[in-house]
Amino acid sequence: MLTKTGIEKYFIAEKNESLLFIIIGVAAIVLAIVLFFYLKTTWCKGAAIPFLIVGLAHLVAGTIVFKRSDRDRIRNVYAFEMNPGELGTREIPRMEIVNKNFVIYRYTEIILLLVGLGLFFYFRLHPDKSFWIGFGVALAIEAAASLSADYFAEKRAEIYTLQLKEFVKKK
Repeated sequence: MLTKTGIEKYFIAEKNESLLFIIIGVAAIVLAIVLFFYLKTTWCKGAAIPFLIVGLAHLVAGTIVFKRSDRDRIRNVYAFEMNPGELGTREIPRMEIVNKNFVIYRYTEIILLLVGLGLFFYFRLHPDKSFWIGFGVALAIEAAASLSADYFAEKRAEIYTLQLKEFVKKK
């Protein structure tokens, strides 16, 4: 059952998780810089690339969601009390897009995880290919971290969407 408190909790959790993505992104970028410019081995240079690229993606996505969460929370709490129809015309369609995007993210992250593991296992016995071993390890780590975090966000979004639909149906 959707409540005003439930809406608040959903967006607070979304904001907290986006902060986690920002922290993970910054940590990955710093790690990429250390690996590439200070450790400088071929393995480290290979690992630096996925850490940098995915770290930047985490930082950007986390920042966007972090900035948007309070505005969405306030808008939907207001709609809950003053204009419940807006939840059906605006919030449900938005959440359906969010839920579809989570499916895309999940499969993309699984593919990246498998590619990372594949690179690692394919090149692990070839020391001359240490760039690709490092690349694979870092890609697998970043994909696994993303997959784990998005799993919880996806489940939370599904529950929130169901609650919205039940609420709108009763109004």
